[in-house]
Amino acid sequence: MIHKIEAIVLFVHDLATCTAFYRDTFKLAYQGSDAQSANFLLQEGLYLILLSPEGAADLVGTPGNSLKSERGPRGLLAAGVADVDAAYEELKGKGVTFVKPPTDQRWGLRTAHFVDPEGNLWEINQPLGSKSEG
Repeated sequence: MIHKIEAIVLFVHDLATCTAFYRDTFKLAYQGSDAQSANFLLQEGLYLILLSPEGAADLVGTPGNSLKSERGPRGLLAAGVADVDAAYEELKGKGVTFVKPPTDQRWGLRTAHFVDPEGNLWEINQPLGSKSEG
């Protein structure tokens, strides 16, 4: 049925702040924006789209507040990196809020977890044993 994921969409309240975070701090490839959305290329054929409450309401045809969740993160975006520790230090140096520092996981990954300005949870990871020894 599903043969390809084309976009990850995050509903955000402060579009300008989140756009700056993903463009300037996280350094995603910014593709442009309008009053209700901002678009970033994650990799060929895969986009991260930020939607304001108005943009979300237009997309799914419901009032913006009906999409609001007060129960904390309901998902996690995981991204592979070459070196979790180096990415952690770089992002931390840019003021990114980490909820868990680099940690070796029993399932074979080294991970670190942070939140974007809206509290969306991200993981950066790498396979254990792939870290450059330096």
